[in-house]
Amino acid sequence: MRVPGGRAAEAAQLVCEEYADAALYHHSVRSYFFGAAWAEDRGLDFDRELFFVSSLLHDLALVPPFDSHTVAFEEAGGHLARVFTAGLGWPAERRDRAAELIVLHMRDDVSPEVDMESRLLQVGTSADVSGSGLEAFDPSFRRALVETYPRLGFAKSFVDLFQDQAERKPGCAAADLIAGDWAERTTSNPLDQG
Repeated sequence: MRVPGGRAAEAAQLVCEEYADAALYHHSVRSYFFGAAWAEDRGLDFDRELFFVSSLLHDLALVPPFDSHTVAFEEAGGHLARVFTAGLGWPAERRDRAAELIVLHMRDDVSPEVDMESRLLQVGTSADVSGSGLEAFDPSFRRALVETYPRLGFAKSFVDLFQDQAERKPGCAAADLIAGDWAERTTSNPLDQG
């Protein structure tokens, strides 16, 4: 499995590499591969370019240049996606879809019948962050993915980012996760166990 080619995918990868640290960049790429593999294993069709661009942008509003002090990171990330994809010349409907994927990845599960790409971003991020749904992926695929895109202390740094969001924006989805057992599940992700 490869990342999609083309101007949009290359630009999203470049921006993510430039603004995210290596751990967050690798998470974004792993999220794409987990979601794409989940769809392929089920014979599901999806928009690879849209999904890849959204995967690479989905957490950039957690980094200082794009962090909003008033808006939840996924909402700010949606706005960032609209601006980014406008620069690519995407039509309004496609820009809206990129933003929607990023916003919905922090909401309750979305059925693939309703919104395939949003579901794939939820599947990919859930597997990579907290290990939720990892049993759906072949252990050799998981090992190869982590070898190619190492974790680099991702779990601890990501929990720290969410704790910061929760403290500054107590009504956001990140705060709800921090209030539960999400941080413990994230730091116990089997992907970090080798």
